[in-house]
Amino acid sequence: EMFYDQEYKYHSLQGLTQAIKEYIEYYNEERIKSRLKGLTPKEYRNQASINPVF
Repeated sequence: EMFYDQEYKYHSLQGLTQAIKEYIEYYNEERIKSRLKGLTPKEYRNQASINPVF
């Protein structure tokens, strides 16, 4: 998703690896989803582990 049609930006494997790590961090820790009640995926998982539904 973050790489599609942007291959020209990455001139080395190290640069691409760093960009992928940053994107994964953003995707899991900063991106707010309305489907997750306005929480980030990390916040939603943490909330679920504190209040498990049985």
